[in-house]
Amino acid sequence: LEDGSVVTWGSPAHGGDSSAVQCQLGHVCQIQATSQAFAAVLKDGSVVTWGNAYFGGDSSTVQDRLQRVQQIQANGFAFAAILEDGSAVTWGIESYGGNSFTVQDKLKSVQHV
Repeated sequence: LEDGSVVTWGSPAHGGDSSAVQCQLGHVCQIQATSQAFAAVLKDGSVVTWGNAYFGGDSSTVQDRLQRVQQIQANGFAFAAILEDGSAVTWGIESYGGNSFTVQDKLKSVQHV
């Protein structure tokens, strides 16, 4: 919405219920979605996620790295965030791009995902 807030609807199992994180969803500048989860980038560069945990609705394993986020992209199963320093952070279903641990040292100066 114009004021940076978010309204959600639909199946709670697919991210339609953001009530658990609603108080964090202010000053949103970007939202991306997998098939069952959502991720919002806030103006301060932090990220709020909700929906099916397996599909990226739970970013707790990478939350400490989701700071100074410039943009997020998603496929149907995972998210990728590009940080201000050009590095990338991924989460979601591992076999669909949600785990970039083995190539993390190569994810420098990332401009597009």
